[in-house]
Amino acid sequence: MATAIYLEHYLDSIENLPCELQRNFTLMQDLDNRTEEKKGEIDKLAEEYISSVRNLASEQRVEHLQKIQSAYSKCKEFSDDKVQLAMQTYEMVDKHIRRLDADLARFENELKEKLEVSGYESPEGRGLKSKQGDCWWEILLQHIYDSPGLSSALLPMQPSDVLDMPVDPNEPTYCLCHQVSYGEMIGCDNPDCPIEWFHFACVDLATKPKGKWFCPRCTQDKKKK
Repeated sequence: MATAIYLEHYLDSIENLPCELQRNFTLMQDLDNRTEEKKGEIDKLAEEYISSVRNLASEQRVEHLQKIQSAYSKCKEFSDDKVQLAMQTYEMVDKHIRRLDADLARFENELKEKLEVSGYESPEGRGLKSKQGDCWWEILLQHIYDSPGLSSALLPMQPSDVLDMPVDPNEPTYCLCHQVSYGEMIGCDNPDCPIEWFHFACVDLATKPKGKWFCPRCTQDKKKK
């Protein structure tokens, strides 16, 4: 029941997120197009100036250079607008990520308290907790990817694209690479694993394996014992 409440509230909060992202990406694409057009105008003005500079009077030279300067200023204005949109988009998504982290932490604490009250902390109990946590994430991610407009708003993202984005210093890191969460990830089934979550690519996985999965570090520690 608690899972459904947390999930319902979170899904309500991100209902408009795909449309907002699509709007911002469309605006950034438009700014890119306008910048390219202005750059073409600058090239044309520069060629005209170079070819006719010797035949131009001083006033005409100044006038021509002012046109080029004005075009450059417009390009900078478009670039500044795009940077502002990019920052706004990042903060928009980051706000939802922070809320998800907080909700998930509260949900896990409530679940842990219930298990402690019931005295059910056996391996089976921890497995139940893991399954419920997986259910929360799987339902949420499936809803996000199935949202109308999101697939067209977001371009296919590679891990390198994510690593190039500015990272919130408060955002937790995972995996052997010590990077933030992105793409498909898998949790280690060792309840004492110090890392817990791993990117598929970092542990040579293409799909989620069936049954229990242990990370390379835990597998190695297990062999030593």
